[in-house]
Amino acid sequence: MKIRLVETCGACPEQYDAMLDGKCVGYLRLRWGWFTVTCPYVGGKVVYEKQTGDGLAGMFEDDEQRKKQLKKAKKAIKKWIRAQR
Repeated sequence: MKIRLVETCGACPEQYDAMLDGKCVGYLRLRWGWFTVTCPYVGGKVVYEKQTGDGLAGMFEDDEQRKKQLKKAKKAIKKWIRAQR
């Protein structure tokens, strides 16, 4: 299962749509230092959340943190998809 992230906003908030086979399966958003992942989209079930900073930035503070959190988000989305089957 290969989930592709499409960045829809680069900052304030940093956000992504998670796509699988051309269909949106998740929404990722970082705002005020709080990262949330909902499935299948906005207003759906929160499958992952993490405080990532001091709340001043509307985006991840560094690329390493971004990579780590996006990887965890994809894992949580995959788990949610499997539970729906």
